[in-house]
Parts: sequence; C-alpha cells; structure tokens
Amino acid sequence: MFTRLGLAITILAAIFSLQIATAQTAADPSGVWLTQAGDAKVRVSKCGQGICGVVVWLREPIDSATGKPAVDDKNHNPSLARRPMIGLPLFQGMAQSGPNKWSGQIYNADDGNTYASNISVAGPSTLRVEGCVGALCGGETWTRSR
Repeated sequence: MFTRLGLAITILAAIFSLQIATAQTAADPSGVWLTQAGDAKVRVSKCGQGICGVVVWLREPIDSATGKPAVDDKNHNPSLARRPMIGLPLFQGMAQSGPNKWSGQIYNADDGNTYASNISVAGPSTLRVEGCVGALCGGETWTRSR
C-alpha cells in the first residue's frame, strides 16, 4: 500500500513520463506533410542520424505537355532531369542541429537548385521548412497530412 508521499511520487513520475512522451511526439517530424502551396506531399522519415524527405503525391502527377508522369525536368543534370517526381528525394544530409530542428540541404524541384536548409517542428501539425542562398532566406509552413 502506498503512503501519501509514495503516491505523490508515483503520480509525479507518471505526469513527467507523459510530458516527455508528448514532447517527443510533438518534436517528431516523421509523417506525410502537405506543402504550403498544396501541390505536393512529402514523406519525412528518420534516416540514419537525420531525416529524409521524399515526394509521395502530386496534385498534378501528369505533365500536361507530354501526357506522361511528371519528371524532374528543371534539374541541371540531364541524367537526373528524367527521374520521376513521385519518389524524388528532397533532403540531403539533414541532421539534427537542435531541439526540434534539422539542418542540411533541400532540393527545390521548381528551379532545379539545392539550398542550405533548416527544418523545424512548429507544432504537432506544422513543419517549418526554410531554404537559404547566402544571407537571403525564405520558407514555408507544411501541414501534417494523412
């Protein structure tokens, strides 16, 4: 039978464990995220010591000009410009750089360039994705999807 002190310690330990589990869940970027423009979904998953991000859905998966599945046609490397957009890896070397934050590089299929990037969990259903060229930075907020 618990004493009052023993019961209080048990309750505090349970609350502390729940808070840690909630914080770890909220800080986990794993899952499928809808881009701010709503034109793509990216599956983020743990990958070695960091995270990976791969395109898993496109609003317009068929290129209207060719009638074929969309490809990475803005890529400056001709051999990569033929790879399908679905399955396209976006993150490179994305390693944890702080609490709820990962840093590395992100590929932008809209212009075929790779940028320095930071990704942070802004809440249980929001992911902040930023890219920089020198001191100029921009970003968008992705929302958790199903």
